[in-house]
Amino acid sequence: MDIARKWISLGYKISLVLRIIGISRSTYYHKMHKRPKPKNRIHTGGRPKSHYTLTKYGAIVSNEQVKEWICELIAGEGYAYGYLKLGYCLRNKFNLIINKKKVYRLCKELAILRPQRKINRHYPRKLTRNRLVTASNQLWEVDIKYGYIAGEDRFFFIMPIIDVYDRCIVDYHIGLCCEAKDAVATLKRALFKRQLFTATEKPVIRSDNGPQFISNLFDMTCRELNMEHERIPFKTPNLNAHIESFHSILEEECLSRHEFSSYAEAYETVTGFIRHYNNVRIHSATHYLAPAECYQLLMRNQMHLKPVRL
Repeated sequence: MDIARKWISLGYKISLVLRIIGISRSTYYHKMHKRPKPKNRIHTGGRPKSHYTLTKYGAIVSNEQVKEWICELIAGEGYAYGYLKLGYCLRNKFNLIINKKKVYRLCKELAILRPQRKINRHYPRKLTRNRLVTASNQLWEVDIKYGYIAGEDRFFFIMPIIDVYDRCIVDYHIGLCCEAKDAVATLKRALFKRQLFTATEKPVIRSDNGPQFISNLFDMTCRELNMEHERIPFKTPNLNAHIESFHSILEEECLSRHEFSSYAEAYETVTGFIRHYNNVRIHSATHYLAPAECYQLLMRNQMHLKPVRL
C-alpha cells in the first residue's frame, strides 16, 4: 500500500498503479479512508457497576445493605435458594427493583453462589409422552426413597405421592418397612385429603416397577377405587421426573444435612421438612408460591399454571 501511495503521489494514474501492483480499487480506497486506531486505547467494558438499588417507592438502598439482606435470607428460610429465588424474595419482601443479573453479581461477590450441576450430554430415547396435565388431581406420581439412620445402622423408607400440576406432596409414608399394604394405605389417605375418595374422576397414579406397585394388592385396590395405574418402562426414571426431582430436593436439603441417631429423630425431621416443602418453600413452577398455597388458589380459580406435558 505504501508503494502505491508513492507512485500515485508522483502523478501516475491510480488505476494503472493498482493494476501493476495487484491491489483492487476497493481495498485501496478502504485503506485511504480508514481512521487509524488510537494507541493505548482503554477498554471500559460497558457501563460502570451501580453502587445502589432503588425500591418501588424511589428510596435508595446501598449494595452493602442488599448484601446484608441476602445473608439474612441465606441464614433463614432461603438457605437452599439460588440467585433466582433470592432475587424474587428481595423484590417481594424488601420491595427492591433488582434484576437477576445484579443478584447474581452480589451473590458472586459474597461467594455464596450454589455450585452448578454438570449437565452430561445424552441422547433421549424415543418414548411416547401423550399426557397433557392441565389441572390438579389429574396425574400423581409415587416412588420410594431410602434414608439412613447412623445411630441404629439401618435404613428407613420414604414414599411420597406428588401432584404433577401443583407440586404438592399429597400424602406420604415413612417407616422401617414399605410393603404393598403401606402403599395402599397411603394412596387411600391421599384420596381422602383431596376429597376424591367418592369422586367419579380420580387421578392417574404413575409409578415405577417396584415390588409394592406390581403387587396384586395394589392392582386390586386401584381397580376397586376406579383409578388408572400406569407403570413407566424399565430404566426410564425421566418419565417419573417430578417425584424424582422431589427426592433430589429431599436428599440435598434434608437427608444430607442431618445425621440421625434414632428412627424417631429421622421421622420428626423428614415430616417437618415435608411440611416446610408444602407450606413454606417456594417453587418456580408454581409462580414462586408454596405448593399448598398454589393449590388453594387453583381450587378458587384465582391463578393458572402452564400445562405439563408428559
